[in-house]
Amino acid sequence: MSLSPREVFLRLVRGVADGETDELPDLYGEVTDVRHPMATPASEPLTSRRALRPHFSVPPEVRESLPKRRVVDVVVHETADPEVIVAEFAYEFTSPDGSPAKVPCVFVMRVRDGQIIESRDYIDPIRTYTARGDLGLLIASLRKDAPR
Repeated sequence: MSLSPREVFLRLVRGVADGETDELPDLYGEVTDVRHPMATPASEPLTSRRALRPHFSVPPEVRESLPKRRVVDVVVHETADPEVIVAEFAYEFTSPDGSPAKVPCVFVMRVRDGQIIESRDYIDPIRTYTARGDLGLLIASLRKDAPR
């Protein structure tokens, strides 16, 4: 029996939070459509499991330097379409300076036969960069994208 959309979502976000990302591409279909509409800088859609592997790939030395985080405030809304859920949650971080931070997220996800075939992942970019202690990187990326 395949996993429900709720179960797939929970495996995904907990895997991200725990830094256990090697198996996460297997939660997606061979052909998929994953978009991050709020990504800064803007990102291209990820349309295959193969494209997702580098997206989730985190070298061990980088993985250890990432802030510790956990998934909190999870609310999963089922829709009239049994394949589609809307999931609200937050990643709670301990910033590099030791202060707490919370990054709100909303995922709209289509799961068929236990695999994600479509997802729109809305993640607050300002709070993400702030929680990681990378606000300067965000500002630099915005300057590059600014019209001249």
